[in-house]
Amino acid sequence: MSENEHVIFIDDENHIRIANRQTLELAGFDVQCFSSAEQALPLLSLDWPGVVVCDIRMPGMSGLTLLSKALTIDRDLPVILITGHGDISMAVSAIRDGAYDFIEKPFSAESLIETVRRAMDKRVLTLENRNLRLELEAQSQPGLRILGRTLPVQRLRATIAQLADTDADVLVVGETGTGKELVARSLHEHSERRAANFVAVNCGAVPENLIESELFGHEAGAFTGARERRIGKFEHANHGTLFLDEIESMPVAVQVRLLRVLQEREVERLGSNQVIDLDIRVVAATKVDLKSAAEKGEFREDLYYRLNVVAIEIPPLRDRREDIPLLFHHFLLVASARYQREAPLPMHDSTQFLLSYDWPGNVRELRNMAERYVLLGENCGYSMERLIHGNEGDTTLTLPQQVDCFEKGLIEQVLSAHGGKINETMDTLGIPRKTLYDKMRKYGLDKRNYK
Repeated sequence: MSENEHVIFIDDENHIRIANRQTLELAGFDVQCFSSAEQALPLLSLDWPGVVVCDIRMPGMSGLTLLSKALTIDRDLPVILITGHGDISMAVSAIRDGAYDFIEKPFSAESLIETVRRAMDKRVLTLENRNLRLELEAQSQPGLRILGRTLPVQRLRATIAQLADTDADVLVVGETGTGKELVARSLHEHSERRAANFVAVNCGAVPENLIESELFGHEAGAFTGARERRIGKFEHANHGTLFLDEIESMPVAVQVRLLRVLQEREVERLGSNQVIDLDIRVVAATKVDLKSAAEKGEFREDLYYRLNVVAIEIPPLRDRREDIPLLFHHFLLVASARYQREAPLPMHDSTQFLLSYDWPGNVRELRNMAERYVLLGENCGYSMERLIHGNEGDTTLTLPQQVDCFEKGLIEQVLSAHGGKINETMDTLGIPRKTLYDKMRKYGLDKRNYK
């Protein structure tokens, strides 16, 4: 039995309390029973890890009053109402006001357990989501851009803080997608150079015949096609930071001139004799072992030692798996805002798959995965494994799954367009209120998320 699976069961009839307590405890829940809502209310809090099951009609405080007070404490607290036959319309109205679900008397043990289990799963996800949000807010304060709580990431942040306000050139080493540019930007933004330019150049993306002009600039007429003066990246980054990504891709001929610029801290535009003094910090990044490349003659050894004043190594995502849920949640929120779609919370099995996958594309692959999850998601029949590996080994969606996917997306769009207002939504969709609520319950949609 999990210590976090608490159920408060409220009914004024003793035999009902005894029978349902036994049912829930046999299912693995930690159960507290009360004969009145007034007794249970003080136990509820914003971080209480459980579900409330309460009869609607009771002496003193009714179940509906308890619902109202409980949602004042925590609007996401799952409250399940027990109704008599004549209370169905009242229960449906209560769901509109925030109740999780209702159970009609007489109900079976299986029905009670299933409803409580679904509500408990929702509560666990809600609290995990809330804790991740709090941690993200804490880690998004000024001075922190690198998210994570594992020891390698703590060391990475400490190293950045130690080096940020120095003028030392830095070599950032990491696999593809680990966030080398993010580290470079963090060094810049937490330094005294942050008011000046941060200029990023991908050395592997610039054609070899243009890279000198791109880096050092040129005067008009310096070569065929040079119709006007061009300010190079070094000059544009003066008093700021120049980030040279994929430095291993730089042509050897250009490496010679780069070495001189780094040593002398001055640059001449192509076709000019004027020397421009540089007050600049250079951050270079590589995904390969530059020392090994230098020993093989694939990279200038003197340039390697000039760049390698201080090296920062970024750990791959597989070496910091405990950070994956935090990072994935962060990327879900970003993608949700970008596409104006509700960010679905991954189920437990999906989270386990995220933790077990090796992420060869590292944080970049995780970010792309979060975007696909927001756009498609499990409600459209796309498992986490399918979203990562594609359609290989997966079956085509059935017609009912495709219909559900379309229907959920349409309801989300209309709810969003009307700010979560039910009357306008049901009018636009042309369906009765009860039908709309039934479908919202089916797809896990909450009108409060669209206001």
